[in-house]
Amino acid sequence: MKVPKRLQPLVSDGLIDEVISRLMSGKEADVFVVRCDDQIRCAKVYKDAVKRSFKKAAQYQEGRKVRGGRQARAMGKRSSYGRQIEEEIWQTAEVDALSRLHEAGVRVPDTYCCVDGVLLMELVSDKNGEAAPQLGQVSFSKEEAIAQHKVMMHNIMLMLCAGIIHGDLSQFNVLVDDKGPVIIDLPQAVNASANNNAQAMFTRDVNNIRRYYSQFAPELLHTNYAKEMWALFAEANLTPNSILTGEFEDDSEAADVDAILEEIQAAEDEEQDRLARINFSDSTT
Repeated sequence: MKVPKRLQPLVSDGLIDEVISRLMSGKEADVFVVRCDDQIRCAKVYKDAVKRSFKKAAQYQEGRKVRGGRQARAMGKRSSYGRQIEEEIWQTAEVDALSRLHEAGVRVPDTYCCVDGVLLMELVSDKNGEAAPQLGQVSFSKEEAIAQHKVMMHNIMLMLCAGIIHGDLSQFNVLVDDKGPVIIDLPQAVNASANNNAQAMFTRDVNNIRRYYSQFAPELLHTNYAKEMWALFAEANLTPNSILTGEFEDDSEAADVDAILEEIQAAEDEEQDRLARINFSDSTT
């Protein structure tokens, strides 16, 4: 295919030898399948802030470190320089998160380099070498769903132990290869200790995953891993070796049915937007 403008510098520098195809178009980036020497990888091209549709980005950036006082003041004033710094932080956040999570034992793609807003990374693939499907495209038996849900809860626990919350976790940003789930898309990753919205985002992440697997194993709806893990984390008792039960006694608040329905509707709306963007992209290529 024709080399996209944003990938041309990487081709010229020899980092990419061939752009094979467009893999997907998302709310914060376009992803292409590329060849680097004899390796098939993917190139994630981050969209400029004005083109991103990621909602409430500032909320996710709260608590992220900046290089110095001047940068912090510029960001606070929303100057052109401050917006440039925010953009750099957004684009490098995923690389930092993926590196930390890889070290923590979380299943995430390997990264190779990030140049001018383009992240070269591992193409998570199936046994035939094709791009692995999203979790939302995979069906399970009851037993498979319970087993894989347990794996996901362990990975989410390892993330929290590393001080990172995905912030946008759902069946649309988990891939499934022959070894199980792989967590992707982390530019909005949240600092678990420094963001005032961390607990709410963490709870939403966990419950999104619970809701998907519960289609195949309804008993998972009765688990409460989010509150169990957060309580241990808040008490500094959560470790990579913590044994989770999915049980947590909390009679202090009633279930907010309206909020749950709003979450479900928001997830459906975002998926419709994503599919519309992919269809539009396909029609223009």
